[in-house]
Amino acid sequence: MTVHVDHLVIAAASLDQGIAWCEATLGLLPGPGGAHPLMGTHNRLLALGGADHPRCYLEIIAIDPTVRPTRAPGLRRWFDLDDEAMQASLARQGPRLVHWVARVPDAPAALQALAAPPLSIDRGPLLAASRETAAGRLQWRITVRDDGQRLFGGALPTLIEWGGLHPAEHLPPSGLELRGLAASQPDPAPLRAALAVLGLAAGMPVTAGAPGLQARLLTPRGEVLLDSRV
Repeated sequence: MTVHVDHLVIAAASLDQGIAWCEATLGLLPGPGGAHPLMGTHNRLLALGGADHPRCYLEIIAIDPTVRPTRAPGLRRWFDLDDEAMQASLARQGPRLVHWVARVPDAPAALQALAAPPLSIDRGPLLAASRETAAGRLQWRITVRDDGQRLFGGALPTLIEWGGLHPAEHLPPSGLELRGLAASQPDPAPLRAALAVLGLAAGMPVTAGAPGLQARLLTPRGEVLLDSRV
């Protein structure tokens, strides 16, 4: 199975705060994004290229307070956005890296591999989602647990399978480049095993420490380290 880094997720208490964070931290304003009716969220995007990560981008995402999700009542939004501790942290400390999404060619097979013993990881069911863009309609299938949890402090990726059009194809070059991803866990072994099943272990070191995700970016201001624990 060929698995790629699809995008990094920057969560914000509001989209305006996310845009301001992007300019202050990366020296860039994000490009257009869109709305996700299923989850009641909206986003802005930036191309995140590099030889090792084709068709990759950075997503700034926030809950849209004017929209009620079409997702069934009682089911939570993706990326822990409904988690009270997450919301309090974003309100107090500002936007930050919280997660990443991996692009897979066969999402059901990837889910089955994670669910099989000894891992027995419930990455969540596959949901069909879409949004309209100037270039056409984006359609994808994505794993979202009913409780919205990211798992492993955000270091185990959500899985996505795109149908046709990919958002990175129509994003202008930004000058950003993903140089590396790393993770930390109190016990690194389970996450290492899960990444190995997905074919991602070689490109993502996992060290001992507080649960988290780290991304190194080359920006117009030089190298920037994003850390979900900060």
